[in-house]
Amino acid sequence: MSDELRSAELLDLLGLADFVRLAETYGGRRLYVPASGDDTALAKDLGPTAAKKLARRYSGTQIRVPLARELRARQYREAGASNGDIAGRLGITETGVDKLFRRMPDKPVKGSRDPRQIDLFSNN
Repeated sequence: MSDELRSAELLDLLGLADFVRLAETYGGRRLYVPASGDDTALAKDLGPTAAKKLARRYSGTQIRVPLARELRARQYREAGASNGDIAGRLGITETGVDKLFRRMPDKPVKGSRDPRQIDLFSNN
């Protein structure tokens, strides 16, 4: 199964927040999913709800957890993180972050997305 398909499947199963937490914690590694989602390292790392969802779908198997760098970079940018912060969280260089954003079809806006700030250049 391709990594893109696996990412979409995991994202659909877990939802955005839990998928990002999974990628941050286990991205790039194989992960054994225990039959029970309770009282496991997985439940401690992701929370019992996400661990149970994984257990129901992948019980007793190993999955390859994607790095999901593009999705995570987009999330971090939307939260107002700088390229330096994003680079540190993704384990890549700032130049790598620049390249990642350049390749995205709908590039997220650089800078803060704080709703309390006014947009000086809007036509409104």
